[in-house]
Amino acid sequence: MTVLERLGAAGVVPVVVLPHSDDAAPLGAALARGGLPCVEVTLRTPAAVAGIARLAADPALVVGAGTVLDAAQVDRVVEAGARFVVSPCLDVTVVRRCRALGVPVLPGIATPTEAMTAMAEGLDAVKLFPAGPLGGPAMAAALRGPFPHLRLVPTGGIGLADVPAYLGAPSVLAVGGSWVAPVPLVREGRFDEIARLATAAAEAVAGCRARQGAPE
Repeated sequence: MTVLERLGAAGVVPVVVLPHSDDAAPLGAALARGGLPCVEVTLRTPAAVAGIARLAADPALVVGAGTVLDAAQVDRVVEAGARFVVSPCLDVTVVRRCRALGVPVLPGIATPTEAMTAMAEGLDAVKLFPAGPLGGPAMAAALRGPFPHLRLVPTGGIGLADVPAYLGAPSVLAVGGSWVAPVPLVREGRFDEIARLATAAAEAVAGCRARQGAPE
């Protein structure tokens, strides 16, 4: 499977902030144990790039970098082992650098104009951000009309209870969320609790997929 196909198979992409790079390995193990072998590490702490490198050492994990704001950061995270890149906005320099390196990129879009710009750059998958304030699943459904082939990864303002509604939208590839591994749990080393939250998310995805596959 491709990287994006693996994210789609997971259904939920945990978005994490790493206080310390030493937290990376036990965090990755907890997510995988819970059934979510993928993670987006945001570049919001000095430990992020080193954390990506430690997570990327596990070939079973699909590790990406989030909050990537410029091409120089793209180079740093890809060198560290990131297999996909996520940005909060649509910056064509970030998109083009990722494409030059052969790394999938999910730039944040919030409007139809940005969706068209992303497609003009050759992308067929983007991050819908901030999904909750933009209208949630209704926004995802609305974008499908003019852009039926554009896949979305809604992120922002999403919790476990929202997963079924988002994954019920045909254009949604997966959802991103910080509720699976919130900063306080990571900081306190409560990785068993993170594994439990990952399990709950994976079970929600499985339930959605089962309902979608059920006969009418």
